[in-house]
Amino acid sequence: MLNIVVLLKQTFDTEEKIIVTPAGAVSGEGAKLVINPYDEYALEEALRQRELHGGQVRVVTVGSERSEEALRTALAMGADEAIRLDSGGHGALAEGDSFTVAAALTEAITPLAPDLVLAGLFAVDTGSGSVALQVAQRLGLPHATAAVKLDIASTADAAASGAIAAASAGTASRFAIVERDVEGDTETIAIPLPALITAQQGLNEPRYPSLPGIMKAKKKPLVRIDTDEFGAEWQAAAAARTARTALYPPLPRAAGTRLAGGAAEQAAELARLLQSAVKLQP
Repeated sequence: MLNIVVLLKQTFDTEEKIIVTPAGAVSGEGAKLVINPYDEYALEEALRQRELHGGQVRVVTVGSERSEEALRTALAMGADEAIRLDSGGHGALAEGDSFTVAAALTEAITPLAPDLVLAGLFAVDTGSGSVALQVAQRLGLPHATAAVKLDIASTADAAASGAIAAASAGTASRFAIVERDVEGDTETIAIPLPALITAQQGLNEPRYPSLPGIMKAKKKPLVRIDTDEFGAEWQAAAAARTARTALYPPLPRAAGTRLAGGAAEQAAELARLLQSAVKLQP
């Protein structure tokens, strides 16, 4: 049996056009929001591991009420329970600082005593990829990033396969054998459970919620937590460590240049432009 927790974030659909307001904020009005794609890989892997080993899958997010749409989707895919830490525009989570988010997630996860924590490699909106690793550090868990394959094995099986040395197994009864992406190559490592693992694209192909799953999701528990419940001492310790001072859209691209003439003339003109405009020297 595995007690699995999945860290999940609601993000903009990657095909959405993002608008930055004059005040320097991203406008989400009318935009489609989805489960962060890398978190979908983590959730799918959690469901597959539960199917193999039994247990329970919980999804945890930090967000406003609207993020419950993503949680309901996760429940429809097969998660057993969802937890939302309210970021609601006030309190310690209002700024979305990774230090504060990780602190809140840790506070919510600790009582669950998970055997395995899964998360996406990074969120497509901020791209920092630091929250899950901060959670691992706070929980004191070993971690592996950018997983493209995951197997859970007993200590005996892990030793028999050569993934670990039997003499170095320690007191762990199970190991996660992780094949991870390393700059275009892969490496295989084994870490004892409990552990935290982040999912890379290619780990699996996420399933779609089924109609029965969508109906069942309506009856599954969705727990809402206000960080005010954690107390004033936690609020002070989890205060944001960073602040965003401004947000700027990318500079507009210049119009393209069409080169006229035959192939030889185009090549000559391209060479001239590279030398004069780009300052590329032969």
